[in-house]
Amino acid sequence: MTTDSPGPDADFATLEGPVLVVGGAGYIGSHTVRALEARGVPVVVFDDFSTGHPEVVKAPLVRATLGDREALKEAFARWAPRAVMHFAARCYVGESVTDPSTYYRENVINAWNLLEAMRDAGCQELVFSSSCATYGIPVALPLTEDNPQVPINPYGRTKLHMEHMMEDYSNAYGLRYAALRYFNAAGAAPEGDLGEDHTPETHLIPLVLGVALGHRPAIDIFGNDYPTPDGTCVRDYIHIVDLADAHLRALARLQAGRPALACNLGTGQGYSVREIIETARRITGHPIPERIAPRRPGDPPELVSGGTRAFEVLGWQPRHSELKDILADAWRFHQAHPRGYSR
Repeated sequence: MTTDSPGPDADFATLEGPVLVVGGAGYIGSHTVRALEARGVPVVVFDDFSTGHPEVVKAPLVRATLGDREALKEAFARWAPRAVMHFAARCYVGESVTDPSTYYRENVINAWNLLEAMRDAGCQELVFSSSCATYGIPVALPLTEDNPQVPINPYGRTKLHMEHMMEDYSNAYGLRYAALRYFNAAGAAPEGDLGEDHTPETHLIPLVLGVALGHRPAIDIFGNDYPTPDGTCVRDYIHIVDLADAHLRALARLQAGRPALACNLGTGQGYSVREIIETARRITGHPIPERIAPRRPGDPPELVSGGTRAFEVLGWQPRHSELKDILADAWRFHQAHPRGYSR
């Protein structure tokens, strides 16, 4: 796999559709659909709504699971997508440990179904939602793409399996792909109508904002004795709008004929749990009580991206990922949807 550079500016003029967005009713998928539509790119959403939300889908829809190979075949025959963006996967680390069977079925076997449907239809461009969980325990920080990929849980392994499948399909069948390894997606559309709504909710920022809304009495801090400036874990948060922008840039790169790509998507700036809570107090005007809880097994003290590959090969820079901007946009969404899209 090579990673040549197209220069500092992405050429979105090369974007062509239709684009089949698998998981387009989910958190990251729905924001990426909006970004594609804003550039006039035709979109078709493929989603079974097991975790996604029908309310966010305005594009043509195929309601089906990737386990339904006939539905995949019909979707490619009817819509003839030029490219695919794949967001549909199970994504809870703890659940992957207790129920690995579901994760290998949903994230590996169903992903293989998608690759086969693409190959049968002659669709050769794929942008894949991967994860920094493919690295496992970092050997050095900040974490660059040179870090060995040694995942420590089934979730990370399933994402890495997909990366390996894409590389093999590229070598054998000419698939052009981008594997984008996220750090912590956060925030919401500035308009306040798209945002983060998971069941169960496990992400820090919506949980903190849920305390501000009165949904829970306090936010649990899992450990305050880490070797970090304030003793709490540090993570790299990327605004969902910046994340969507990177997907469009990756697709433009593939459609310009560039080779396969794997890169991190992070800001290079880490924020601690306490910094998140303090900023949320300022943004919301609520006290947000906190409780110290025991450390969670496997939580590294710090995970921050250190790679520059996304800038070098995509011309990508996060423009909305200041912590105050992330929290202000997330708060706007949660105020408008205090119980989620449909609750």
